[in-house]
Amino acid sequence: MTTQNGLHFLLIACPAQGHINPTLQLAKCLARAGHDVTFATTANGVRLINVPTNLDRLSFATFSTGFDDGVKPSDDPRHVAEEFKRVGSKSVYNLIVSLSNQGRPISLLIYTLMLPWAADVAFLCIQSAAAFAIYHRYFDGCKEGDGKSPPSCVELPGLPLFQSRDLPTFLLPSSPHYFAAPTFEDHIRVLERDPNPTVLVNSFDALEEHAIKAVDHHDGVKMITIGPLIPSAFSDMSDPSDTSYGCDLFQSSTDYLSWLGSKADKSVVYVSFGSMAALRRKLFEEILHGLVQTGRPYLWVIRPMTHNKIEGEEDEVVIGDIVKNGVGLIGGLEDQGLIVPWCSQVEVLSHRAIGCFVTHCGWNSILEGLVMGVPMVGVPLISDQPTNAKMVEEVWQVGLRVKGNEEAGAVDREDIRVCVEVVMGEERGEEIRRDTKKWMELALEAVMEGGSSHSNLAGY
Repeated sequence: MTTQNGLHFLLIACPAQGHINPTLQLAKCLARAGHDVTFATTANGVRLINVPTNLDRLSFATFSTGFDDGVKPSDDPRHVAEEFKRVGSKSVYNLIVSLSNQGRPISLLIYTLMLPWAADVAFLCIQSAAAFAIYHRYFDGCKEGDGKSPPSCVELPGLPLFQSRDLPTFLLPSSPHYFAAPTFEDHIRVLERDPNPTVLVNSFDALEEHAIKAVDHHDGVKMITIGPLIPSAFSDMSDPSDTSYGCDLFQSSTDYLSWLGSKADKSVVYVSFGSMAALRRKLFEEILHGLVQTGRPYLWVIRPMTHNKIEGEEDEVVIGDIVKNGVGLIGGLEDQGLIVPWCSQVEVLSHRAIGCFVTHCGWNSILEGLVMGVPMVGVPLISDQPTNAKMVEEVWQVGLRVKGNEEAGAVDREDIRVCVEVVMGEERGEEIRRDTKKWMELALEAVMEGGSSHSNLAGY
């Protein structure tokens, strides 16, 4: 990437960990290449960002969403989405004008998922190309159909059929998250109005060749892969000091590292369900018992004060009963399980002791697991996670998807046990580890100088 263009990028991210991380990593890549970059999110998000001081071309700004003090569980999600769009679009416009008045006009604005109002310019897809292709086909089907019956399955050339259990939950009328479907449709309609629609994708060509071709050829949208957007110290090594994304919405200690250090190579099951999803009590108990029955050591990240009103108060996991003083050992199982409120996931997944990743299949987690070469057991809950879990098991073959009714939060402890044992065992486990190693090498190749993602970003 050259510096002679003198570009000033404005990157706008939704104030959630899974949105901020890849966008902030892209911001660091652009700043290292000599471009001026302004990264904008809410005031709460900016306060938690801590990036290296040597990136003097990277600056930060805030915009308002109308909910600067946070969203309350009692707030109507539809009202939140409407206010987010109304207040956010005005605030971002004012930010652009202010930067221009300071003599720093914006050359290019890049916005993430959930922010289609930001712009008609360049869209950074923080989900997989497969998920984006499904959104495109799904809303095309709604437009061409009777308008009352959304497609129950989606077919993409070269990939297995995506049935209702494999679709992003935002597209399922039976899902409590269906209220967000119009926002995703807005993304598609914005691109349809663009004479030269372009989507930057946090993925790499070899991983999602068929999904990218499906969108390019059928829908006329140019998809440019620029990922995996992972801290440089764990990927292309262009900046060994870049050991974290630079933003943690939750506090953590590093005590878990000494615990991991006491375990044998590839012996530990790492469990995390990301920064958003809340576990129902029944699901928590089934996963816990399944892990215990494996007899293998496990490190489980459970965020403090996890609440989800959609799930119902009686089903909430009360973290205070589990985690004591930031780090907790399950009573009577001190030699087997460690529960922590948060951790550096890239650091954990790169640790020699980790042999399996039980994951909600959020896209950032999938990419981190691939880059670190860790086989996975998928327990998808919401959003694009069911789609990613299908790809993990059936397409990339780097893990297994736990069977059960994920939408109802129901899986069986025996299924958890069996999946972990298969992934960490012989025969099928060896095949999964071999495929995982293959994708790890391809992921790292993509971000190295001359690789597909490195070249795509340089050419963009």
